[in-house]
Amino acid sequence: MILKIVLLFSGTILAFWLSAICGGGASLILVPILNLLLPTSVVPFSLTIGTFTSSASRIAVFKKHINWKIFFWFVPFSIPAVLIGAYLIKYINPNYLQLIVAMFLIANLPQLFKSKNTAEKEEKPYPEYVLAIVGFLAGFVSGMTGAIGLLFNRFYLKFGLKKEEIVATRAANEIFMHLIKLIIYIELGLYSNTALWLGLTIAVATIISSYTVKYILPYLSENIFRKIGYSAMVIAGVTLFAGTSNRIIKQDKITFAAVQKNNQKESIISWRNTDLVLEYTYDEGLEIERPILPEELPDRLMEKYNQLKNKFDTIHIEKVFIFRKEPSYEFYCFRNNLVTKLEMK
Repeated sequence: MILKIVLLFSGTILAFWLSAICGGGASLILVPILNLLLPTSVVPFSLTIGTFTSSASRIAVFKKHINWKIFFWFVPFSIPAVLIGAYLIKYINPNYLQLIVAMFLIANLPQLFKSKNTAEKEEKPYPEYVLAIVGFLAGFVSGMTGAIGLLFNRFYLKFGLKKEEIVATRAANEIFMHLIKLIIYIELGLYSNTALWLGLTIAVATIISSYTVKYILPYLSENIFRKIGYSAMVIAGVTLFAGTSNRIIKQDKITFAAVQKNNQKESIISWRNTDLVLEYTYDEGLEIERPILPEELPDRLMEKYNQLKNKFDTIHIEKVFIFRKEPSYEFYCFRNNLVTKLEMK
C-alpha cells in the first residue's frame, strides 16, 4: 500500500507538470493508479480534490499572468452549465458526447504542421460573446464527462496568450467548476475516508508540481509549448475515440455484416437490436432499408396491411429510402415457410 501511495505521489507531480505544459491530461496518468487503490465510483472525488488544489496553487504562483477579460466572460456562463451537464448525465449517454469530444481533439492534427509564422497570424483575441459560448460549453462538457482541459486548450492557444498566461487563466477559469463538482460528489455520497486521504495526498503533490513547473516553462519556447499542446490533444483524441467507440459498440450491440444476393450487395448495420440495411443494385443504385412496425405505415397502406395479415402467418415491413425519390415500403409475407415480397408506394 505504501509503495502505491509513493507511486501516486510521484505520478501526480509528473502528471500535473505535463498537464501545465500540454493543457490537460493528468487524469490519463492518475486514474489507472487510483483504480488500484479505490472503487471506481469514488475515483472522481479524489481526482477532483487534486485538480481543484492544482488550479488554486497555479493561481497563487501565476496570478499576475491571469487574463481577467477571459475570466469575467468565461466563469459566469460556465457555472450554470456545469449544473446543467451534471443533471442531464442521468438522461444523456455521455459516451456519445465523449465520441464528439474525441473528434474535436483529433481535428487539431493540422495545427501540428503549420509553421510558426502561420500559427502566429491565426492567433487573435475572440469577441466577448465567443468567450461566453466557450465558457458555457466548457462547463457543460465538464459536468457531463468530468474533463475539460485538453478539449478547450485550443481556445487558449488560438487567443494569442503567452504560456504563463495560459496556465494562469485556465486555472482561474476551471477552479470554480472543480469546486462545484466536489459539492455534487459529496451530495451524491460518491466519496469515502480513503478517497479523501488519497485526494489530500494528490493535493500536496499538485502544490509541489505548481511551484516547480514555473522553473520548467522558461526552457520552452512559445512555439514548442504550442506544438506540445496540440500533440497532446491529438493523442488524447485518438485514445478517447478508440476507447469510447469500443464501449459504444459493446453497449449498443452494434454489428456489421455484408451479404451478396445475385446482382445486389447488402450491408447490414445492427444498432440496439435494430437492423439498418444498405442495399446496392445496378439499376436503382443505393437503397437504405429500415424495419418498421405496422403502426408506422401511412393510412393507405395500413388498410392493405390489415387485409394481408389474415392471409399470412407473419408480415415483416421495411421502409425503403432512395436518393431523390419518395420513400417506398416492402412487405415480406410469410406462410408455410414461403415468403412473398410485395413492394408498395
